[in-house]
Amino acid sequence: MKLILQKGKVDKAKTADPGKKKQGTKKGAMEGMKMLAEKLESKPKEESVTYTCPMHPEIHDSKPGNCPKCGMKLIREKPRSAPEQNGGTKESSKKSEDMGDMAGMAMDDNSSDMENIKTAKANLGPIKTVANKFPPRTVRYDLYIADTTVNYGRKSKRAIAVNGQIPMPTLTFTQGDTALIYVHNNLDEETALHWHGLFLPNKMDGVPFLTQMPIKPHTTYIYKFPIVQHGTHWYHSHSGLQEQIGMYGAFIMNKRTEWDIPTLPVVISEWTDMKPEEVHRSLKNANDWFAIKKGTTQSYAEAIRTGHFKTKVANEWKRMNAMDVSDVYYEAFLINGKNQNEQPQFKAGDKVRLRIANGGASDYFWLKYAGGKITVVATDGNDVEPVEVDRLIIAVSETYDVVVTIPENKSYEFLVTPEDRTGSASLWLGKGEKVHAEKMPKLKYFAGMKMMNDMMDMSGNMVQMEGMKMQNQIMDMNTVMYPEVTGEENSKTEKKMKGMPGMQMSGDKSMAGMNMEAETADIVTLNYNMLRDPKKTTLPKGPWKELKFDLTGNMNRYVWTLDNKTVSESDKILIKKGENVRIILYNNSMMRHPMHLHGHDFRVINRQGEYAPMKNIIDIMPMERDTLEFAATEPGGDWFFHCHILYHMMSGMGRVFSYENSPPNPEIPDPKLAQRKLFSDDRVFHPMARIGIETNGSDGEIMLANTRYRFTTEWRIGFDKEMGYESESHFGRYIGRNQWLLPYIGWDFRKRTVDPLDKNVFGQSLSPGNNLFGQGNTKNFRQVFHLGVQYTLPLLIVADASLDHKGNVRFQLMREDIPVSKRLRFQFMVNTDKEYMAGFRYIVTKYFGLSTHYDSDMGYGAGLTLSY
Repeated sequence: MKLILQKGKVDKAKTADPGKKKQGTKKGAMEGMKMLAEKLESKPKEESVTYTCPMHPEIHDSKPGNCPKCGMKLIREKPRSAPEQNGGTKESSKKSEDMGDMAGMAMDDNSSDMENIKTAKANLGPIKTVANKFPPRTVRYDLYIADTTVNYGRKSKRAIAVNGQIPMPTLTFTQGDTALIYVHNNLDEETALHWHGLFLPNKMDGVPFLTQMPIKPHTTYIYKFPIVQHGTHWYHSHSGLQEQIGMYGAFIMNKRTEWDIPTLPVVISEWTDMKPEEVHRSLKNANDWFAIKKGTTQSYAEAIRTGHFKTKVANEWKRMNAMDVSDVYYEAFLINGKNQNEQPQFKAGDKVRLRIANGGASDYFWLKYAGGKITVVATDGNDVEPVEVDRLIIAVSETYDVVVTIPENKSYEFLVTPEDRTGSASLWLGKGEKVHAEKMPKLKYFAGMKMMNDMMDMSGNMVQMEGMKMQNQIMDMNTVMYPEVTGEENSKTEKKMKGMPGMQMSGDKSMAGMNMEAETADIVTLNYNMLRDPKKTTLPKGPWKELKFDLTGNMNRYVWTLDNKTVSESDKILIKKGENVRIILYNNSMMRHPMHLHGHDFRVINRQGEYAPMKNIIDIMPMERDTLEFAATEPGGDWFFHCHILYHMMSGMGRVFSYENSPPNPEIPDPKLAQRKLFSDDRVFHPMARIGIETNGSDGEIMLANTRYRFTTEWRIGFDKEMGYESESHFGRYIGRNQWLLPYIGWDFRKRTVDPLDKNVFGQSLSPGNNLFGQGNTKNFRQVFHLGVQYTLPLLIVADASLDHKGNVRFQLMREDIPVSKRLRFQFMVNTDKEYMAGFRYIVTKYFGLSTHYDSDMGYGAGLTLSY
């Protein structure tokens, strides 16, 4: 969580007395001298200044540092008027007020922002402008979409190129122009292009089956709309998963009078060698191959080795999978289609404007610059007052305009790092000796897991901290995982402290509260509270409509929703032209979500008041409650509001805003058909299979599942004819947001012959006998229908209770894929028919593993397991 005093923004002399608020510059020199004298006289009072942890307010320290429990930066507590009692700081009823004092300032105090803006403007200096010499005109582009082959990763793979290039061509216009774009679809599949963040006629918005029918293969479609905005935007396919494999590009709209400095469009993206459909299927089936590739499995062996066994158990006790900050493993990260992008044309003293768009499908990216501060001047196409930062994170589909300076005649790295820090891409500005930006160290996942355990209750809900305002990216919950802030995971200081008598180690192993290595200069990170529009953005007078949504979902089955409903499960949200719409979003999940509204900009309510910034994307971190406001100014139509992580959107995380009494859209001749097609994205069934072939027989499972429903067929076939065979099938529906409950119907068929003298470890004959309920089991022959229910218990154990049509009851406990080590998985099963199984599987590749297990009926076996 980024909760540190924002040093570097103000002169340290001005903050010598933490108990006083910063005084304005209107004071005269004599008054300033007087204030300094008063500070010197009151110096002993500085000893009473204390620091606390936002997550653990019971922590109090006389020095700045890190929380010994969670590793977060301690924040300065407000001066207390009450004296200390019993040798400690009085527990005040003003805890709520203290928790609102993020990073040493009140939530509504933007004095540090204003000083930052003042400094940034001074450092930018006067910038010349140049007027566009052409009057408003129609600008035509022809875009030819075709299949191609690329080798960005480790293999040659299919991609989609436009005019033979990836990213798609940068489209440039000037405010007042008319865009005329001919899209020639040379693919053998449908497509459509969405103009991200643009204000345009609804039928030109480019969402297939919502604002237009998709562009058929080998046909041409014309988009035509006026350019009424300015700023950095981008465009991409809104059809299926095409965006992942190359269909993204910059869309630049210049002002009539624009800055006269060198400018570069920068499109950031990622590449996977895996087909995006397979990526989505793997996520839906909770396949942990991506975690293996990223080294983020957080297995029990790793937990024990690093002293986090209790943290791992607590994590699974709350029925959570391993901690992660992104979903997909990518082979490569790209800047304008290259991992290393050289721009040698700049020289010492040049100021360069980077128009940055995150065209990635699922990754957030950290942005850092080796040549000094980054000055942020616009976001999502809207100007903001300049602010200087050391780094910023750009959400999926978000855009930022930043200005950087080339200090000397050298080549400076503008470093782009995905949030999970599994790789990077570099933009090199200037010519000469390379100056590298500091690489971002590996995340401390167990520290994040411990924080996640504290943040989530047994029902899977985020625990809201009393008195804490979680909003506008102020509190980055992942900060506990950042070694550059909380210290290395296995620091020398920690090892020393571990050996001290009576010293209790923190669960996250960072011991950052005792770690002097963490006491480095503050890193100024951009957050939405720092963004200030140059002009007032208050909405016009009119009626208000307020909407509230919880961002919900679960990682176990990769279902993402608003209020536990997908797009296909919800009605359109009706709005009226002329009204103001307020949306309050609460993120009740452990993932960040970049929420995007088509066709409109919204105010992000922050501490800038009337000057709140205008955006079309908002990054909402876990536990945040953010407020958006927009004016419903369009004449009509349906406008998509959705999470812009591609695989979250395709899972159904969105809504449709629809203007009341909108005229029929001529681009949608059959609205009912279009709606069925639109809803099919989150209703699609995904297949899964696991087939074991071992020396004692074959067992396996085939599954088809979508958001709510699941059909499975299991089998066991013994290679010894006496063992016979068994097949069991279930069809059920998941209940609840976390989908821990699955009622089902099904059937079970079994036929075999065994030696009646054989017994298992329960002393149960393999021939028919009584189960634990005293009922006769049907081991040799069974042909029954049954009703049952599965429920996921703590530790992710699945309890299964069923009743067949003959009145027999069976209860079973089972768990698969317990992560013993990075690639070794353990599984077990036991039921009231006195059957049991235990085994191991070693994952060699995504689809292949070595396995061995013991089955109470089939004995020992070893062989291989194929997974799909």
